[in-house]
This record gives sequence, structure tokens and C-alpha cells, in this order.
Amino acid sequence: MTQAFQKLAAIRGMNDVLPEAGHRWEAFEALIRDWLHSYGYRNMRPPVLEHTRLFTRGIGEVTDIVEKEMYTFTDALNGDSLTMRPEFTAGMVRATIEHNLLYERPQRVYAMGPVFRHERPQRGRYRQFHQIDVEALGFAGPDVDAEMIVMLARLWRRLGLADIRLELNSLGQPDERAAHRAALIAHLERHRDILDEDGQRRLYSNPLRVLDTKNPAMQEMADSAPRLSDFLGEASRAHLQGVCERLDDAGIAYRMNPRLVRGLDYYNLTVFEWVTDRLGAQGTVCGGGRYDGLIELLGGKPAPAVGFAIGMERLLDLWGQSQAPEPVPECQVYIVHQGEAAQRRAARVAETLRDAGLSVIVHAGSAGFKSQFKRADASGARAAVILGGDELASGSAGVKWLRGDAQQGEAQQQVPLDQLAEVLQSKV
Repeated sequence: MTQAFQKLAAIRGMNDVLPEAGHRWEAFEALIRDWLHSYGYRNMRPPVLEHTRLFTRGIGEVTDIVEKEMYTFTDALNGDSLTMRPEFTAGMVRATIEHNLLYERPQRVYAMGPVFRHERPQRGRYRQFHQIDVEALGFAGPDVDAEMIVMLARLWRRLGLADIRLELNSLGQPDERAAHRAALIAHLERHRDILDEDGQRRLYSNPLRVLDTKNPAMQEMADSAPRLSDFLGEASRAHLQGVCERLDDAGIAYRMNPRLVRGLDYYNLTVFEWVTDRLGAQGTVCGGGRYDGLIELLGGKPAPAVGFAIGMERLLDLWGQSQAPEPVPECQVYIVHQGEAAQRRAARVAETLRDAGLSVIVHAGSAGFKSQFKRADASGARAAVILGGDELASGSAGVKWLRGDAQQGEAQQQVPLDQLAEVLQSKV
């Protein structure tokens, strides 16, 4: 006797998107694509799997993502170490270098899709989650930094999100950060006794990240640390001023946050985050900044770059709080039928209506008209098309209007089959 298969559930932190929620994802993704295209960004689709060393090099070995969160395995066929992408930027830069995309001109590109991190699931953050990643590759000036922030402000307006705040900082250039790093390490060494485990671990490998601590016992120490802004040279200050002036021109409010950092050396100049209080402790909706050193670090010719990433689940959560989603009908037209000949004719009629651009469901199987009309109404269709023996004999179909303005006229009418698509198109 065959042993019963034990029912399975989805892996923890990797959630199903069911049809009722799927329509919101589709509407959201369409809105995002329209928004990005309005600024000239084109779609790029890097693979889910990359060589692990791309991420250890591109993200940094002394980061939580690389140390704790990556889904990494050895390919049994060739022994390569492979990783399911924990973020998009490294893969997009790798593709840019591999295919020489910057040879003729700079590139504005974006990607959307799943990324994978083995972290504790919480509101808006899962082990498989989805990101919107936007990159401007080959652009050096503060105008593109500011344009990215302005375009994000436009997105929040489109989504009806009014309580997202912008925080801004400058990381300067490598030599300025090196001077700040030395002063910061000396400061942290003087307060070594209050550093927690993460602080101790990052003291010499990634001291900027120590300032990003959420540990209340370390806040006073972090607040009194040397500020990178005091080490910025004239060119870095001018770049930051250029960004701020353009944000002022656009009427976008911002707060300078000297604790806003990135812990890796290839980040420079502008960094920014959009944050909200509506998602609990995980309040960052979007993070971005300039990373002029990454393309060279990954083997390409030196080129500037700036970009940002948005967690789609978090943004969908916020969008859902600001507006109730409208139910989406399964189809525009539902065809009911009686008898095998009518069912076969219904299939042919449905194809004709689809040729005319209508979405159509033909009732599957046989059932009484009452049951079929009940299902037609539940589908959300605007009209039910009725095919039975009388209709086949007369070369017509019954049309019953189920909802909306179409119901204001004749509730049901007979329509010649060669006019059916035109009649339906006029009202659905």
C-alpha cells in the first residue's frame, strides 16, 4: 500500500501570493514600470543565481548579509559556490561590465523581482522578498542624485503616501573617509567597554556601521563620535550643496543625518533614505546613494554610479494602508450554455470575443442555468452571454447585463452572433 504523502506548507518566510492579492501586485508593478519609464529607465533582468564571490566582493565580507543571511550552496556539477541573490546591484553591475554597456553611453536601468536573505521574518521583511532596484550608471554629477530623490517623491505622491521623510548625508571621498575612520576608531577604542558584540566585531573592520547601532546603551557614545562632515573637502561639500539646492528647487524637505552611513569603501558622496513610522521598527522604505568605486572593484573600467532599492512588500503594505484595494473581476464576459452543442459553440464564440479584445470565461462542465448565472455573477463579469438550443437555432445569443451602467438599459437582449462583439465592446 502506498504511504500517504505528508502535506507540506511553504518554507517559513517564503510566502504565497494568492489570486486575491495577485491583482494588487499586478497593478502595483504596472504603476512602477510606468513611473520608471517616465524618467527614461529601462528594464534589466539579471539571474537569480550568481557566483558567491560576486557578493562577497560587491557587498563586503564583513556585513550581516554575507556573514549570516546569504543562501549559498555548492553546485554538485562543478563544485562552484553559488548564491541566490540577496540584492540586485552587484548582479546589475556585473552584467554592465560583462556586456560592456557603458561603452557608448551611460545607462539608466532598473530591475524588479525576488531576492533572498536568511533572516528572521517580520513585518514587511521575508526570506524571499521582492525589490525594485534602480541604477544610473556612468553619471557623476549631483543632478542625477537629486533627480533620483525627486522621482521617488513623485512615486510617493502617486501612491498617496504623505508621511515618508527624507534623510540625507554625504560620505565624502575615500581619503576623507580614511581620515575620519582613524579618528572614529580612536573614539571607539576610548569607549570599548560599552561596545556590544557587534560593535566589538566591527571596531576595526567596519567602524562606520558601529554608529548605526540601535543599542540604547551605545547611543550617547555614537552621538559624540567624530562626524564625517567635519572631514569633507571642498569638492565633496560642493557636491552635497548641489544635491541640496536641487531638492530645495523641487520643494522637497529633508533632514541631514550624520549617522546615515554605508559601511563599504566604494560608497561615496550622497547617501539617502526615505523612512516612515508606519512600519514599526523596520521604518526604511527606500535606501540609496552613490557608489562610484563599485564598477572598478568588480573588474570594470572606473565609472561613477548611483542607485536605490525599495522593498516591494513594505511599499505594498503602506499603499494598502492609504487606500482600500478595489476587487478585480475575473473576466468581462461569462458565457453560460445548455447542452453539448451549445458548449462547443460557446468555445468558438469565446475565441471570437477574445479576438475583439474582451476577457472571457466559458462555464466549464454542465450545470443548470441558475447555477451558471450564480457563478457568472461571482466572477465579477459585466455581462453573461447565453447560448442554448433556441439561440443556436436562431444564430443569436442572449446577453444579460449583470452590473454597472449597462444594467440601466434593457436587462437582457438577443443579439445576432455576428454583432455580439460590437455590442459587448460598447458596454463592458
